[in-house]
Amino acid sequence: MIRDLILQNRSYRRFHQDVAISQETLRELVDLARLSPSAANKQALKYVLSSEPEKNARIFPCFVWAAYLKDWSGPEEGEKPSAYIIIVEDTEIKQSFGVDHGIVAQSILLGAVEKGLGGCMIGNLRKDELRQALDIPPRYEIILGLALGKPKEKVVIEAMRPDGDVKYWRDSQGTHHVPKRALDEIIIG
Repeated sequence: MIRDLILQNRSYRRFHQDVAISQETLRELVDLARLSPSAANKQALKYVLSSEPEKNARIFPCFVWAAYLKDWSGPEEGEKPSAYIIIVEDTEIKQSFGVDHGIVAQSILLGAVEKGLGGCMIGNLRKDELRQALDIPPRYEIILGLALGKPKEKVVIEAMRPDGDVKYWRDSQGTHHVPKRALDEIIIG
């Protein structure tokens, strides 16, 4: 059921790094993106896949992890993603990426959940470093990174606190808490 997939599709930032994800699995996930809607059917998004430890090691420092968690600089060794998908736009096809990257990222992450995996969309990227690390030609604008793996953390949805604070947080057991606004608060009119 789609609701179950969405509830399981949290922003996971710690993984069982030793659980490999095959290139074939990454290709299956990108195929879900390929089949997703695209503005004006331009299909300008392209994908850089990585599941090799050496390539992953070049990608990892280009991601900025969990800005709200000031005392956490990202996953430690053994908890890092075992795969990445970098979403880029081919500027020779289209000059404005609109919302297509969000659509395809959600398709990929829902597919990952269905396979017992999880991931996190990362928009805060060191794009120049990433371009250099992966030798991405200038015609491709780096839009979004997806970190993927077998989740090693528990993420729970919480009701929004009365003060309206949207910041996620971790408790002393390492459980990641994500506040969400109430349904009646987000429906207007």
